[in-house]
Amino acid sequence: MAKAASSPLASAPGLTDLLASAEPLTPEERRQIVRQAQVLIEQLFVHLPLKRAMHAVDPVQRLHLIDRRLEGFSGRRFHDEMISIFIGLRDLHTNYILPLPFVGKTATLPFRIEAYWEGDTRHYLVSGVAEELDLPPFAVGVEVTHWCGIPIERAVTLNGERNAGSNLDARHARGLATLTQRPMGKLAPPEEEWVDVTFLADGTAHEQRFTWKVVEPPPAPTAASPSPLADPVGGALGLDALTEDVRRAQKLVLAPEAMALERAMADSEGAPEEQLGAVSTMPDVLQFRVVEGPKGKLGYLRIRTFKVKPLDAFIREVLRILALLPQDGLIIDVRGNGGGVIAAGELLLQLFTPRDIEPERLHFINTPLTLEVTSSPGLEPWHESIAESVETGSTFSDGLYLAPGYAERCNAMGQRYHGPVALITDALCYSTTDIFSAGFQDHEIGPVLGTSGNTGAGGANVWNYDDLMEALPAHFEPLPKQASMRVAIRRTTRVGKRAGDLLEDLGVVPDHIHKMTRRDLLEQNVDLIAEAAGLLAERQRRAIAAVATPRQAGGIELALRTTGLDRVDVYIDGRPRETLDVTDGQHLLSLAVDAAELPAIDVRGFFEGELAARRKLELGV
Repeated sequence: MAKAASSPLASAPGLTDLLASAEPLTPEERRQIVRQAQVLIEQLFVHLPLKRAMHAVDPVQRLHLIDRRLEGFSGRRFHDEMISIFIGLRDLHTNYILPLPFVGKTATLPFRIEAYWEGDTRHYLVSGVAEELDLPPFAVGVEVTHWCGIPIERAVTLNGERNAGSNLDARHARGLATLTQRPMGKLAPPEEEWVDVTFLADGTAHEQRFTWKVVEPPPAPTAASPSPLADPVGGALGLDALTEDVRRAQKLVLAPEAMALERAMADSEGAPEEQLGAVSTMPDVLQFRVVEGPKGKLGYLRIRTFKVKPLDAFIREVLRILALLPQDGLIIDVRGNGGGVIAAGELLLQLFTPRDIEPERLHFINTPLTLEVTSSPGLEPWHESIAESVETGSTFSDGLYLAPGYAERCNAMGQRYHGPVALITDALCYSTTDIFSAGFQDHEIGPVLGTSGNTGAGGANVWNYDDLMEALPAHFEPLPKQASMRVAIRRTTRVGKRAGDLLEDLGVVPDHIHKMTRRDLLEQNVDLIAEAAGLLAERQRRAIAAVATPRQAGGIELALRTTGLDRVDVYIDGRPRETLDVTDGQHLLSLAVDAAELPAIDVRGFFEGELAARRKLELGV
């Protein structure tokens, strides 16, 4: 299967080498970047009124000032100013992406630090090291106390202020994640050439120096997505690119064997059939295993990213994994998931609930440029309301679903997993993962257990600069030396009891909080999973299994097996046809319908009058 991977750090250049190779932009190139940024933020950035109000920023005026004072900016100071303006928006969807040689590069150290709690005190632990690192006593499990002489808590806070997290939890999480992996296309390079780490090992203080190296993680085999103009559903991204870059860099440096596995899968070497019971065909995206709960075995599904293609293959793989896992309870863990294809998150929700899914609604800001862009194929439904804003003065367009027919697609498969489900989140859940978490909570699928007090709070559809050049060629042109930008172009609002609430800056507040423990960091989240399992133990499994078979004498025989239900209603082609009082066990129903017409059969199970389980099926399924 996967071949042994060589160390990515062995031949990695140092940070000083990269900085020395950078060619400064000319004044004309800098002016082009500034003026394109002005158009992007003033005309397309959907959160501009919100960010001005919540964070007291005026990015448009700052860009005007840079344009006026451009001659006085050196190469690095120009980039620092542009980064500062975009970071000040507190929106990880809207980025200035530095030109060559920084684009795609990550400054890295050969270890990872994570936080855990003892009572009300937060500690910082080395939770991963590069395989070739041999600097005893520095190893997994040592506690970091200082960073370049700064107390570690303060160092993380200061670094978090250089990140665009829209709430304090998100800022801290990003400050910690980028402490050791710094994507230089979106953040300023480290100021220091090396880092002195003070740590405790066996109760004794030690200090170790590490020099920054530069790596360029390859894109994930499943990561590409088409233009939103070419595919309004599969190309609609909600992605925190910074978190995704950090995730890929950590994987390259700390788990090169996992990189080798994903390449093997992508190259069609794959895993032997007998191993697919424990390994996903999309190993960069999905991992799964069986865990113990208070009442027996449970399924555990980790979704690392929603940046997937093809979309249908992702859904099929999730369905395959769900069938392999225990059916009495499922823990879905989306911590650290920076998002991806919006539909990859929203299309999953139907698999875990009998309720109809209402996808989130998307809104443009009303400007002349969004009026123009909504003339593009797939975006026409928003055009009329933006045009009406000339008369109404509305700030935002109507809130509409992602694409025509999208709501039906979000309910086409229906419930496939009938055990209780819990969701685990953290402050690095962003974008599509925010949307997925909000939908999970809004449809009351199960408890949300957070290791932070909030998700990342980024609810938007993001467009890359290439998308803008395609849709608005009269307004956007290629930027020098592969510089680029991204923008939050459509905001999302929630449904259900929180209908109309923004996700941006607010995020999803979990139903329960778990403070990560030392055992969680060193023993595969053992305490976290135990708490999630305890939440599932409080919930009853309510399930329907159904098979519809044509009868020789005509009609359809429907074989049912029910658990935890007291009534079943059968709908044929959307209309109620039969009702049956049930207890746990097997049941047979004869339906006088024409099997040749392949009717849509929708079996709905109830308990004490509440819809509790559902199964949509076709003949013979």
